[in-house]
Amino acid sequence: MKDFMFIFRGGSDAQNYSPEQMQKHMQKWFAWIDKLKAKGQYVDGKPLTPAGKTVKGSNALVTDGPFAESKEIVGGFFLIHADSFEEAVEIAKGCPDLPLNGSVEVREVMQIPAPVES
Repeated sequence: MKDFMFIFRGGSDAQNYSPEQMQKHMQKWFAWIDKLKAKGQYVDGKPLTPAGKTVKGSNALVTDGPFAESKEIVGGFFLIHADSFEEAVEIAKGCPDLPLNGSVEVREVMQIPAPVES
């Protein structure tokens, strides 16, 4: 199996949810995670706070916030196992934030060979 990272963006339509609606939505996330765990596909994942800094360029310029628009803010990530890129994309289609204008970026984790000792 290969490792893939899911980078979750947006889902800002949930910002106006009542506490009860948010609880119901979070149950969808927990159910999705449980399903992936049962199949041995879920490795790890965490939500991220919306605040952040960007460090850029040779002068290490620091700016507030990663993005100007809330739909572009990275809200969290998963690491998953899948047999192929195509399978990882199919798994990403189960993201509970997709109906809330969210998106999932799917990226294969590059395997870097260990240096050969001489």
